[in-house]
Amino acid sequence: MRLYASVPPPRTTTPHLPLVLTAVLLLVGGLLLALPDRAGAADAVISQGRPATSSSVEDATLGPEKAFDGVSTTRWASAEGSDPQWIRVDLGPSATVSRVKLVWEAAYAKAYRIEISADGTSWTRLATETAGNGGTDDWTGLTGTGRHLRVYGTARGTSYGYSLHTVEVYGTTGSTTPPTGAFTIVAAGDIAARCTASSSSCAHPRTAALARRIAPSFYLTMGDNQYDDAMISDFRAYYDKSWGAFKARTRPVPGNHETYDPAGPLAGYKAYFGSIAYPQGKPYYSYDQGNWHFVALDSNSFDDPAQIQWLKDDLARNAKGCVAAHFHHPLYSSGGHGNDPVSKPVWKILYEAGADLVLNGHDHHYERFAPQDHNGKATANGIVEIVGGMGGAEPYDIETVQPNSQKRISGPYGVLKLDLTDTTFTWQYVGTDDKVKDSGPTYTCH
Repeated sequence: MRLYASVPPPRTTTPHLPLVLTAVLLLVGGLLLALPDRAGAADAVISQGRPATSSSVEDATLGPEKAFDGVSTTRWASAEGSDPQWIRVDLGPSATVSRVKLVWEAAYAKAYRIEISADGTSWTRLATETAGNGGTDDWTGLTGTGRHLRVYGTARGTSYGYSLHTVEVYGTTGSTTPPTGAFTIVAAGDIAARCTASSSSCAHPRTAALARRIAPSFYLTMGDNQYDDAMISDFRAYYDKSWGAFKARTRPVPGNHETYDPAGPLAGYKAYFGSIAYPQGKPYYSYDQGNWHFVALDSNSFDDPAQIQWLKDDLARNAKGCVAAHFHHPLYSSGGHGNDPVSKPVWKILYEAGADLVLNGHDHHYERFAPQDHNGKATANGIVEIVGGMGGAEPYDIETVQPNSQKRISGPYGVLKLDLTDTTFTWQYVGTDDKVKDSGPTYTCH
């Protein structure tokens, strides 16, 4: 148990002072020594309620946000039995940290580091523990400036994982107003193969169970919701038995498999989702949540002038500060289908409107890209694209790695867990084993 990491300087006295003054100084000095180190004591807690991510979770009820909710009885817990594991918090721009207080559950860290970063990629060490014994670790007298702070565990103190009731970060923040309006979305594409939970190899019931455990504000899809020909009978027999449990809270878009229905393109899709997929009378629509504006597009018909004009008009009317789009065909992909130029005109419209995020499926893997424009040029003003086609269909191999691709995963089924505020967004790719396979940076909306 670490109570104070820094020690006050030793007391000294000045020679040749009058006896009474020396006695007074000795008394004051003794009182100061009796007090704990007060470095950072005047600073406030700046971590409570802030967006948090972690390397893994033991289950969805023990998420990283529990360590920052100000409630002493809740906790974050990592997956058991593996090192390293980490938990991090977004403190907002220009945070200065003076103190970090950790309250461990029984599953504590024997060795860990406290680190700070401006961008979530390059980290600077603030403190190191090599002989932890649990309880409360109160690191004072720290000096660090950045946006992200993490506790990085390298050796467990038990056979379990890492578990923290509380992570309190003290310090000051910049003049930027802290993000508000936080909410979580679960997203996936390429979902329901023609199988059910009675088959041990059937993945979409497992991704649906994961999506339910995360308990987001709503769900969105990136197309190919139902395989192979997306007939209404298959929607009812397969998709409805898994992801259909939260159909009323889903914002879907169609993929190419929805066009294969013998009854006509999108016939089964429209019959199953009804006004959920056609709230504005077309298979493309928009909706708002918090300070975010979402456009749900039908990439099967990006050559339809009506949809293109609707998109331009919709974005021109938008008054929200952050913009996201979801549709099936990715402009950029390192998977089997590769880059799809059909999406380039839409990307140009989104880029010129200052859009922040695009979510796609089609290729059955997970991939994230650095911000870029419609010509593939990396730029801070660009759009972040995420391919999330691991909702249940058979995985595709990574083939040709595209420029600006930052991370690629093929094999483990899972969903995107997106955490958004009024001014920022970040995400995790979570596998059906509840382990975080990748965490994205935190971006500020344009």
